[in-house]
Formats: sequence, structure tokens, C-alpha cells
Amino acid sequence: MTINDSKICAIILDLDGTLLDTEIATRSVLRDFLESYGKVLITDKEHGRVGRTQKESAVAIVKNYQLPLTPDQFIAEITPLYRSMFSYLLHFRWKDAKALPGANLLLQYLHKHQIPFALASNSLREYIDAKISHQKGWKEWFSVILGSDQVQSGKPSPDLYLEAAKRMSVDPSNCLVIEDSLIGVKAAKAAGMKVVVVPSQSEADAAALADLSLHSLLDFKPELWGLPCFDQ
Repeated sequence: MTINDSKICAIILDLDGTLLDTEIATRSVLRDFLESYGKVLITDKEHGRVGRTQKESAVAIVKNYQLPLTPDQFIAEITPLYRSMFSYLLHFRWKDAKALPGANLLLQYLHKHQIPFALASNSLREYIDAKISHQKGWKEWFSVILGSDQVQSGKPSPDLYLEAAKRMSVDPSNCLVIEDSLIGVKAAKAAGMKVVVVPSQSEADAAALADLSLHSLLDFKPELWGLPCFDQ
């Protein structure tokens, strides 16, 4: 039994919060930056930038922390700090970025069964490459890797997902997206794709819009989408 009328031929995955826990590493940069302005990082305010593009995150942070900066000024000041963190000499910090439960199992399964799969993230492409640099096989296995700077608009625009499907030569209706955020789910639905969400507590609203909501990737059942079972 499947829950999808059209044949799923490819999978498109989000990165941060879906496959990889990057929160600790990226949060340290923002914490230090805020401290330079006499502000204290508040975890409850983090949901305002989950999954968003760089510009959208900047707008939320400047507003939430009442910084004496425009969003563009914020980006100009914090970008060198992020670039330093992502540089080659500091790549070791990404060793602490852990694959989320079920992520490696899913990617190994897709690779084994030769199911095309893409990575589509609102992060800049250079940041994506740094984040996955310590995850064995990831960079080589993905058919396509896309950052928000490679399309006209990031999520919730469908551009990232449509471009990923185009590069894999797969019709959008035959793609399944796996996300963790509301704006990611909106982007996938706008692209005409089916979407499974593994939402965080702050992204609970995403479940209502998705085709299926899971507690973790360990609960993903490919056979529901017409794909081989994990043990085949």
C-alpha cells in the first residue's frame, strides 16, 4: 500500500535540522556577535530564522534583538565571522556537527538502490560544502547539491526544489521532499511535490501542510512511496 498516486523517482532533502544538526556550531557565531552589542542569545527567538535565507534571517535577528543595524549592515558584519568559521583552517569544528538519527541510513539506502537524491538548502553553497565535509560519502552520493545563492529565490519560493528536479531530469510530481521547517514544506508544495516533514517543536505547524509527518528519519518507510523497503 502506498500513500502517493504518482511514482516517486527522486528524493530531495533539506540539510540543517533534517539531515545534520548544525545548530551548535552556527549558534556560537551568532552568540558572540550579539555579545559584542550587549545582547544575549535567546533560544526561544531562534525559530524566527529556522530554514530562512540569509536576508530573511538578518531581518528576524535585527528585529528580535533590536540591533542598531539594518539587515544589510548585519549581514556585512557577521558574514566575515561565518566565513572564518567555514574556512579550511576551522573545518574541524564541523566534526561536531552530527548526522541526525536515521540520516546516514537513509542516504546509504538511496545510494544502494540508485535512487537519485539531491540536497537543497537555504544556506549558501560554500556553507553547505563546509557543513557536509566531515560526513562520509555525502558529497559524492548526492546527484545535485544546491544552495540559495544558486537560484533566484530561496525557500519558501519553489525555485530550489524545481531546479533540483530539473538537474536530475525528474518531473516535480515524481519528487519526494524531506524537510523539517514550515517554509521548506511550503516551498515543496509550491513546487508541486510530495513532502515528508520531521518537524522540530518550533515548527509544529509544518505537519498540517505536509503529506506525512514523522518523529524522526528512523520512522521513514520508503515502501509507502512505492520504493523498495529498507531491508531489500
